[in-house]
Amino acid sequence: MNEFETLLNSVEDVKVRDVVKGEILSIENGQAQVAIVGTGVEGVLTLREITSDRDADINTFVKPGDVLDLLVIKQIVGKEAEGANVYLLSLKRLEARKAWTALEGKEGEIVTVKVTKDVKGGLSVDFNGVRGFIPASMIDTYFVKDTKKFVGEEIEAKIIEVNAQENRFILSRRAVVEADALEAKKEAFAQLQEGDIVEGTVSRVTNFGAFVDLGGIDGLVHVSELSHGRVKRPSDVVKPGDEIQVKILKLDEEAGRLSLSLKATQKGPWEEVEEKAPAGSTVEGTVKRLTDFGAFVELYPGVEGLVHVSQISWERVENPKDVLKVGQVVNVKVLDVKPEEQRISLSIKALEEAPERSARRNNEDGEKRDRKPRAPRKAAKPSYELPETQEGFSLADFLGDDFDINDL
Repeated sequence: MNEFETLLNSVEDVKVRDVVKGEILSIENGQAQVAIVGTGVEGVLTLREITSDRDADINTFVKPGDVLDLLVIKQIVGKEAEGANVYLLSLKRLEARKAWTALEGKEGEIVTVKVTKDVKGGLSVDFNGVRGFIPASMIDTYFVKDTKKFVGEEIEAKIIEVNAQENRFILSRRAVVEADALEAKKEAFAQLQEGDIVEGTVSRVTNFGAFVDLGGIDGLVHVSELSHGRVKRPSDVVKPGDEIQVKILKLDEEAGRLSLSLKATQKGPWEEVEEKAPAGSTVEGTVKRLTDFGAFVELYPGVEGLVHVSQISWERVENPKDVLKVGQVVNVKVLDVKPEEQRISLSIKALEEAPERSARRNNEDGEKRDRKPRAPRKAAKPSYELPETQEGFSLADFLGDDFDINDL
């Protein structure tokens, strides 16, 4: 076989999808001219087929004289080839093919990937030249609204599916987060005990409470445990990033739950109520609730006292709602304080002057007139008046035998 036939056969041996060795001949206009070793034909290697970075300098990747393994991806024909056999070569796609081969059977393994951009429904990532996808539901243990914050970061993710033929490479960051959280929980539960007061960082705030990170494990402070006072919105009390001290109320290692309390670490409002509102003092408060038997008035956050219906007014009150309104600010007198029972009795009417009793009506024409006080009755005096003298009786007979007129 002569040299021409050998060259012809070599040319015929170069096919699309073949892996060939290429020697860099020169670099011009952002692309490299390549001699396909052992064939006598040339190829072109563009920056795009070396890296995904469009702003990169091709000279930082290749230089004349370099011999590289390259993938044949296209035969250039027509005017582009100027009548010669020229092939478009790729370094990037060959690396991707190698990566796909390396990924086969790797489902379940943890790998480090780089997030290239946020796309609809999740994140686009790169692993050794292979484009992968992390669905939004697999980014974290909770729904992530702002996926852009991950772009440019290197993260660990678990391989869920590898299908080179369909170009499918699915990963999950959530699986890694859950595994790490489970391990951290085991360590945390081993160190924590019910009743401990620990320091943590507020990680999330919801309508029903706040989650606090205790160093690898999140516990819930229910809205009822945020403050001694009434809390409408947990965000009014704490915010993400706040460092707070909490008391561990309950540990459930099997369920992985941790119940915490913020108010248990704070001084209770009833502890100082006797100093702030002693019996006999006058305090300003706000009507919080109205019932058939009275009104509950908040004196301080977490401290409510009862104004019994009989203590609302000197006038007869059928229903407290007829006299008071929720949210109304009133002055009350403290009648009795029992901190140990968390009870305090209040009065509104005690701060008002008692009305005078109505004058009685006793005259015939219906006019009022004050009643004069009656003079005390005098005891009836014994009557010493002697009866008239009657015939046949003497004074001595009437007074008796013991009477002696000389005694007068």
